[in-house]
Amino acid sequence: MGYSDNEFDVIVVGAGVMGSSTAYQLAKRGQKTLLLEQFDFLHHRGSSHGESRTIRATYPEDYYFGLVDESYRLWEQAQSEIGFKVYFKAQQFDMGPSDAKSLLSVISTCRKNGIPYQVLDHRQVAERFSGRIDIPEDWIGVSCELGGIIKPTKAVSMFQMLAFKNGACLKDNIKVVSINKDGDRGLKVAASNGEIFWGKKCVVTVGGWMRNLVKTVRGIELPIQPLETNVCYWRIKDGHEVEYAIGNDFPTFASYGHPYIYGTPSLEYPGLIKVAVHGGYQCNPDKRPWGPGLVPDSLKQWVEQRFKGKVDSSKPVMTQLCVYSMTPDEDFVIDFLGGEFGKDVVIGGGFSGHGFKMSPAIGRILADLALIGEAKGVELKQFRIARFEENPRGNIKEYEDQVELLKSTL
Repeated sequence: MGYSDNEFDVIVVGAGVMGSSTAYQLAKRGQKTLLLEQFDFLHHRGSSHGESRTIRATYPEDYYFGLVDESYRLWEQAQSEIGFKVYFKAQQFDMGPSDAKSLLSVISTCRKNGIPYQVLDHRQVAERFSGRIDIPEDWIGVSCELGGIIKPTKAVSMFQMLAFKNGACLKDNIKVVSINKDGDRGLKVAASNGEIFWGKKCVVTVGGWMRNLVKTVRGIELPIQPLETNVCYWRIKDGHEVEYAIGNDFPTFASYGHPYIYGTPSLEYPGLIKVAVHGGYQCNPDKRPWGPGLVPDSLKQWVEQRFKGKVDSSKPVMTQLCVYSMTPDEDFVIDFLGGEFGKDVVIGGGFSGHGFKMSPAIGRILADLALIGEAKGVELKQFRIARFEENPRGNIKEYEDQVELLKSTL
């Protein structure tokens, strides 16, 4: 059939990493695809900017392994198509009290999925990392080869460039205000500037703005709460910079317990290492406090103790802000919007501060849902909207929450 300039097979609303990955997948399959972004492309107001994200296969929830495993392959494939790297390999090292339920569940997931791993005690950790990491005697470490770092802003740009290369239309500074059924024309997508677009299908990936847009479009309230989080970079002391750099056998890492702490080897800023609390402050994405976020004493103590004084723990030398889109169970929302839209509108959101690594697989899944009404080779029951109707907390888990909800002082 013929198309006008404003008619598309699929319209993707939101051009962060999830929307950009989806647009790439759709365009690659020959679909006339439109990618819309309410701000500038590659803006810093959401969840898809910055210089590093961790990719790891070690999860307490075993249903994430398939998504991560597929994403490892798809990251490699996409960067081979574009000609530059966004994924840098590293080990992953998880640590925490030997009785931490979440860490024990990580070990269980590794066993269940055949992920190679080693459990290390206090002495073995010191030997394994040549004294660069020190854990208490009542802690254990879990070492796994499946880790790594993703360059986020560069990765979003990659997906947008590949989508464009495959024929997608990309438009930024277009804020979608409504999506409606429009008879034989399919879906009518209206923007705040008066522009109208029509699509057979629509995929919505608007991060921290998901709850508001879905309420406007469908009248239902998704339990997705934006958090403003503070990413901290600490100065490695003179003479130790190379020890903590990528490519020198130093891992991406996560520390289970209270609080949950994560970090990456030195990469984007020479001489600095990223170590942060996995948490943040509730916020309105349109009226954010924009920090400065507090740096808990527990984080300073962790840096001092785990790195044996080789990293300056007095204060971070730099911080960057980002937004998490939290669900009560910290699991994603990947589903059809339903109601009058049936399977014509697909949503992907609530990625809860840990979805970026899986964006290649999620883009593939969202494209599948839009085009064929199902996602091949993956079980999505944990990500359905209906789980919150059955239990407001969503999926029941037998271990601690990972994300720390901090109290704002503003």
